[in-house]
Amino acid sequence: MPAWSMSRWMIAASLVLAATTAACDGSGSPTAPGTETAGGSSSSSSGNTGGSGAAQGGNGSLAIHLTDSPFSDAKALLVTFTGVSVHRADGDSWQTIMFTSGSQRTCDLKKLNGPVDVLGVGSLPAGKYTQVRLVVSSANIYFDNPSAGSACASSIAPPAGASAPVDIPSGEVKLNHEFTLTTAGSTMLLDFDGDQSVHQTGSGNGNSNGNGKGKGASNTKYMMSPVIRVVSVR
Repeated sequence: MPAWSMSRWMIAASLVLAATTAACDGSGSPTAPGTETAGGSSSSSSGNTGGSGAAQGGNGSLAIHLTDSPFSDAKALLVTFTGVSVHRADGDSWQTIMFTSGSQRTCDLKKLNGPVDVLGVGSLPAGKYTQVRLVVSSANIYFDNPSAGSACASSIAPPAGASAPVDIPSGEVKLNHEFTLTTAGSTMLLDFDGDQSVHQTGSGNGNSNGNGKGKGASNTKYMMSPVIRVVSVR
């Protein structure tokens, strides 16, 4: 093969190789973060929002919103949260989300069937996060009357009528859900499944409020194992 012909072939081959390498190095857009399922197991532990997990610089605002599938037998189900935090991917650091008012937030899950309320809002370092942690400190069921006022507040007055306390063996719930917080901010929607969370366990110390009627008067005991899932992060 003539020398000039060999040189042209080598140049062409180099151009083809360069184009192939460039195509292979192109990175696709990140997949959606995994969605937390009821009971705390992630339905997708692979595809996430990309990045090495290191902070991207600056802060972003993360708002935690709450909705519910409420406990069917109750007129009110008051649940008090005393902690919300998220875990950074690049270490053992938990970042606290402040409640919108006070050091705790009580929500009537019966009023969150469809409507959404803000649980907390925080300014956090931008970057990748892998977990959400909630602490539920107390819960009570009310059978005769709904609660008054808003769905969530620093405290909610117990409604009158039959009621029962709810035992919470472990009030800490961790949700495995990867997401990336940018300086533009994000909103996370959590679904607290009341029907799946509250279970009748036997006789206990229900409070009939003196009327001798209602489910609370039967001394029925209830237990809560909070079932919460991440619906979306936007």
